[in-house]
Amino acid sequence: MKQLFLIIGAPGSGKTTDASLIAKSNENVSHYSTGDLLREEVASGTELGRKIDTFISKGKLVPIDIVIHTIISALKSAKTKIVIIDGYPRSVEQMVEFDKILKHQSEVILKGVFEVRVSEEVAKERILGRARGADDNEEVFYNRMKVYLEPLNEILDFYQKKELHFVIDGERAIEPIVEDMKNLIKEIENQ
Repeated sequence: MKQLFLIIGAPGSGKTTDASLIAKSNENVSHYSTGDLLREEVASGTELGRKIDTFISKGKLVPIDIVIHTIISALKSAKTKIVIIDGYPRSVEQMVEFDKILKHQSEVILKGVFEVRVSEEVAKERILGRARGADDNEEVFYNRMKVYLEPLNEILDFYQKKELHFVIDGERAIEPIVEDMKNLIKEIENQ
C-alpha cells in the first residue's frame, strides 16, 4: 500500500522545493506538484492543457474533476511506497472529493498533511522576487493568496480532526525545513 503525504502552503511557502528535495534524497519517495502536473498538461498543448491554462493564467482554481483525475493518475503510476503531493487540496470541495476517493480504494492511505506556514509578507517577497512567468505579478499573487486563505481554516480543521495535520515553520532556511519533514515522514511511516 502506498503512503501519501500532502504538503500545503501559501504561494511562495517553498512547499514544492521542500518536497522535491525530500524525493531527491530518498529513492523510496516520489513527489508530484499539482501545479507542475497541471503546467505539464498546459505545455503539452492539448485541448485539456488549453482549458487548464484559462484558469491558471488568472490565478483561479482548476476544476476539481480535472485536478483529481490528474492526481489519481500520478498516484497510480508512482513507483515508490511513499508519495508526496504538494499544493493539494486547495479548496474544501477538493478535500472532500479526494477524501471520498481515498475511502473507496485500498491502494493509497493518507498518512499526513504538512502545512508549510509562512507570513503573507514572506510569501509575497518570494513570489515577486522569483517572477518566473506571467502568473508571477502582484495582482495574481493576491488572487492566489485569497484562493489559498479562504478555505484554509476548514481544511486544517478537517485534517486536525483526523489527526493528520502537522505544522512546519516555512520561514527558516530550507535545510532544517526539509530535515523536519524527512524526520516526520519517517516517524509517521513507522507508526
